[in-house]
Amino acid sequence: MKNLEELKAYYDRALLPELNVLETERKKVLEKIFMATLVMVAVWAVFIILALKLSDQFAVFAAISGLVVWYAVFAFLTRGYVSNFKTGVIDKIVKFIDDKLVYSKFGKVSQELFSMSRIYNQRIDIYRGDDYVSGMLGRTRVEFSEIHVLYETRDSKGRRHEHTVFKGLFFVGDFNKRFKGNTVVLPDTAEKLLGHVGTFLQSKNPARGQLVKLEDPDFEKLFVVYGNDQIEARYILSTSLMKRIVDFQKKTGRRISLSFVGSRVFVAVPYRRDLFEPRVFRTVLNFAPIQEYYEDLQLAVDIVDDLNLNTRIWTKK
Repeated sequence: MKNLEELKAYYDRALLPELNVLETERKKVLEKIFMATLVMVAVWAVFIILALKLSDQFAVFAAISGLVVWYAVFAFLTRGYVSNFKTGVIDKIVKFIDDKLVYSKFGKVSQELFSMSRIYNQRIDIYRGDDYVSGMLGRTRVEFSEIHVLYETRDSKGRRHEHTVFKGLFFVGDFNKRFKGNTVVLPDTAEKLLGHVGTFLQSKNPARGQLVKLEDPDFEKLFVVYGNDQIEARYILSTSLMKRIVDFQKKTGRRISLSFVGSRVFVAVPYRRDLFEPRVFRTVLNFAPIQEYYEDLQLAVDIVDDLNLNTRIWTKK
């Protein structure tokens, strides 16, 4: 893993020239956004005044419609800048971390792999993602990207509502062993909140399979494990791997989830904020955001070392 001093040196040598060009482009984009906003506010005000003469509902509709149109215009005006930023900056940070990794700003981990993980059981109606990274880290093939998964409901008036299933970084790695069953490791909330009652409720979750109780108290405080093969689940979750998972969870400070399915390990790291997106209303000539992008990418890369995936203690059969 590269250290902060190396990142700063790379920033000065390779990123700053690109960022200076992007800063000029960003300012031009802001000028267009400002002019477009002025025009839209003027038109919007007229529509709202006319709508108020009809009814309050029309006025509310006009206000909401104006916001939707403004957002669409904003997305249109910034898409070129965002694309150039990802090519000129995020791609270079990925190469700085490991030049064997390949970055695709429009790619994502497939919905098939996300569903295969069995981490989330909810219906998927909308599946979005970008900032896809793939390649070999040592002896382990990996891929990861930002993912946003949603399902939809409709209220009594037929209005559609979107609900997030998962938003964050989704990692897939080769575990070098083909599992017969499925083992899923989830954040433990029921037992933490409800004690023995929570344990009882966890055991009555047929959609998840059998509750697997393990002997590591630190691991059991943080996670609940389900699987359809008790022996295999305990075989996978060795004492050393449980410790590594606990350490990784503490390191991220996030409610991570994992699963072991087929011959892969899946890791879901939730985030509320968007990852790897440029800040249009702030200067890009600042090292702090670059460090944040680097640390988010490095977190995914570190999964290989943190879970010791390059140590091939099994052969794939």
